[in-house]
Amino acid sequence: MDYIQAEQLVARYGQTIYRLAYARTGSREDAEDITQETVLRLVRANPQFRDEEHRKAWLLRVASNCAGDLFRTSWRRKNRPLEEAEHIAAAEPEPEGAGVLEAVWSLPEDYRIPVHLFYYEGMSVAEIAQALGKREGAIRTRLFRARTMLRDKLREEGNYV
Repeated sequence: MDYIQAEQLVARYGQTIYRLAYARTGSREDAEDITQETVLRLVRANPQFRDEEHRKAWLLRVASNCAGDLFRTSWRRKNRPLEEAEHIAAAEPEPEGAGVLEAVWSLPEDYRIPVHLFYYEGMSVAEIAQALGKREGAIRTRLFRARTMLRDKLREEGNYV
């Protein structure tokens, strides 16, 4: 893969990879590192893809695996990142819909990632299943359970209409 092809792929999928990495880690710095590592793995491996959907699924799966690798490092297990949002939230008024976003962030990772990919990235259940290496039925179940958790949490907070 040459430099121009890699640059085009970063322009096309870079933000999607970054958002997935951020959804997994909750850290801008870690998301940037994961995005960079994903692109490096693409350039090194130079895999052949059937189509654009296959390429996107490969990139998201590698990004997800890189995030998992980050959480498995011994340094990461011993040191926890500071919560950036706590410092910012105290100074700024909460935007409309922030309760929903906060509720999504409170979901366990196994539910948060499919919700993010489905609602924020606009991916289909089949695309999510392929990207995460799961069965479509498992993704549908996770989305259903996540919606139930979100509904219950938003009802508790009085934000559910």
